[in-house]
Amino acid sequence: MRYRFYTCDVFTDSRFGGNPLAVLPDASGLTTEQMQLIAREFNYSESTFVLPAQHGHTRQVRIFTTDQEVPFAGHPNVGTAFVLATIGELGDFATTTEITFEEKAGLVPITIRREPEQPLWCELKAPEPLSLGQTFPVEALAAVLSLTPNDIVEQTHAPQIASVGLPFVITELKDRAALAKARINHEALSAIDLQGLLPFFHIYSKSSGDFDLYTRMFAAVSGATFEDPATGSANCALVGMLTHYAPQENGRFSYRIAQGVEMGRPSVLNGRCEKQDNTVTAVYMAGTSVLVSEGYIHV
Repeated sequence: MRYRFYTCDVFTDSRFGGNPLAVLPDASGLTTEQMQLIAREFNYSESTFVLPAQHGHTRQVRIFTTDQEVPFAGHPNVGTAFVLATIGELGDFATTTEITFEEKAGLVPITIRREPEQPLWCELKAPEPLSLGQTFPVEALAAVLSLTPNDIVEQTHAPQIASVGLPFVITELKDRAALAKARINHEALSAIDLQGLLPFFHIYSKSSGDFDLYTRMFAAVSGATFEDPATGSANCALVGMLTHYAPQENGRFSYRIAQGVEMGRPSVLNGRCEKQDNTVTAVYMAGTSVLVSEGYIHV
């Protein structure tokens, strides 16, 4: 059998920027094992497989890295919504439409906005409430990141696990120079206890320029290091954490984020959060995408 696929670059308005994604808009009939093999064949950070909804929503979406299925990820949701809207799978809509994907982490609502002569704008809502986990000593995380303790900032938070569907160790660095020189030290990584979580490290520095935050995300798996050019799930966790630690008890917070700069795949992510009675009640991440290729894969 053959299956139609599309590839797109997500969180960018230019081809060959942002984060690439492969989407199979109708994956009915594929087994889990076949999905994993196809994701490995594309060799992107993630590939998505769209199936009929099981619980009355828009579609079921399964997300695979080259190694495993993951419960939630940001750019696959934005990119999948973009592809389905672009190829007419979501029907006609003049300005906006709202859809919901069923995923392992839960329901992921997405708003799609269309404006004349502008790329489609897709905004997801994170499927889980913000959760904060263990913190790590600065010295340990500095060693993992091939930095010095002076490169790490603790004013807002210590290096800490945060999640809105997928957990990341989030660490603030003092400036973009420290961000640029960070590298995963696998020997140092083996000395810290992640309590069974995936070794995903999201680092950031604050900015007063065109972006509020510059970020990088490393996945240290199988003795190698993979860097992602645009990580919606990590940045959702980050802006949720920053909103949690903000001194205001109520309000709306927005963040313009640059990622992928060091990789030559610049990405732009737009995050926002809502806070009520000192609790983060909603986390959103938005951006644009561009179509790159389409074809068939034979299974």
